[in-house]
Amino acid sequence: MASEKKRAGARADDTPADLNIPDNYVQHTLKTVKPLPPFQWENMRDDLNWLNVAILCVTPFLGLLGAYFTKLRWETFLFSIFYYFYTGLGITAGYHRLWAHRSYNASLPLQYFLAIAGAGAVEGSIKWWSRGHRAHHRYTDTDLDPYNAHKGFFYSHIGWMLLKPRRKPGVADVSDLSKNPVVRWQHKHYIPMILIVSFVIPTVIPWLLWNDARGGYVYAGVLRLCFVHHSTFCVNSLAHWLGETPFDDKHTPRDHFATALVTIGEGYHNFHHQFPMDYRNAIKWYQYDPTKWFIRACQKLGLASHLKVFPENEVRKGQLTMELKKLKETQERLAWPTNSDDLPVISWESYQEQATKRPLILISGFIHDVSSFIDEHPGGPHLLVKMIGKDATTAFFGGVYDHSNAAHNLLAMKRVGVLHGGMRQGLEDKSIPPSQRLKIARYNELSSPYGSSTAYSDGEGMLS
Repeated sequence: MASEKKRAGARADDTPADLNIPDNYVQHTLKTVKPLPPFQWENMRDDLNWLNVAILCVTPFLGLLGAYFTKLRWETFLFSIFYYFYTGLGITAGYHRLWAHRSYNASLPLQYFLAIAGAGAVEGSIKWWSRGHRAHHRYTDTDLDPYNAHKGFFYSHIGWMLLKPRRKPGVADVSDLSKNPVVRWQHKHYIPMILIVSFVIPTVIPWLLWNDARGGYVYAGVLRLCFVHHSTFCVNSLAHWLGETPFDDKHTPRDHFATALVTIGEGYHNFHHQFPMDYRNAIKWYQYDPTKWFIRACQKLGLASHLKVFPENEVRKGQLTMELKKLKETQERLAWPTNSDDLPVISWESYQEQATKRPLILISGFIHDVSSFIDEHPGGPHLLVKMIGKDATTAFFGGVYDHSNAAHNLLAMKRVGVLHGGMRQGLEDKSIPPSQRLKIARYNELSSPYGSSTAYSDGEGMLS
């Protein structure tokens, strides 16, 4: 009977948790499942997760108190740094990139190495941590995100652990991890492991090697644990608040060197959320990502394989999209020539008649009012005055002077009409000023069968 129950439980773990969710799961869940009432101080006893409060609040207090009464030896200081990186890599290279995102394959020795290290960070078992992190990626910035950045910096950093969740995180499948013997082993023995790895080992090693058990416990044990905690927590808070969005600005994740520095390389978070299966966070050789370097070193040693890298072509598309978006925002802040469809169509006779009353010049089929520029013309006002009421296209396009891009752009701003019949055959390209030849298309123009994905001109509506 016991064995049958065990097999039934194993089958349940093997079934993907999101196998039968509806297509509108997020909207359906938010609409039909009511969250708990907001936190209130008078309900503090019931609303706080007291185990996490003890771990996250008592630990730094004990560490600071211990440091006040314990001298820091240089051997213990160096060992504490080493042990910080060891347990930190258990989270970044193990929990995060290996198990949560499956961005590379690890040999059995490396898996045990990272599982033990991760236990020393005291952030939950691999299975529990990965389930929450996969939900974070799937439901980023929604109420189904367990550490939703829109709820504030403090909440996404540590508040979500101190407070009992107002809503259960969105469903995320970890059936693949349930089949992993290393994950099962760590999950089963997690409590004794955190005590041994987080406190016993960092106490015993300094005691045996340089007779500093107390310093090892305080600095390599307790205070190191505080640093690992907040280093990891910064990925959920600082990495969603500080920096740039070079790949996508749809959600809050951002890239910043400072965040990478305090998170063992997890600070290029905008890239990571765009390409979560990539084993890298930093894609440039000079960017700080020791977790990537560790994984690559393990590959060289034969301990890791199948390092996943998103296609460079697609990464560049993401970057280009954001670059174009920024250019589009700049473009929208600039003044542009009046669309030719909005200009009056004027006959040659009418043009010459109106030119007797104000300085009008015809260039490239457009009629321009140059009254505000005659005295500013670098070549002298006489060159403009003599072309009033005439066609100055030849002179403007190199006959007298081959004008600069700036001159073309400025001229277009002075359009007041379109000549009936347009310009002479073969000169159509001269009607579009340089700035507009590269003007970024609007979305509706991109979707049009006649639109261009690289450029468009407001001058294409000229009468022929």
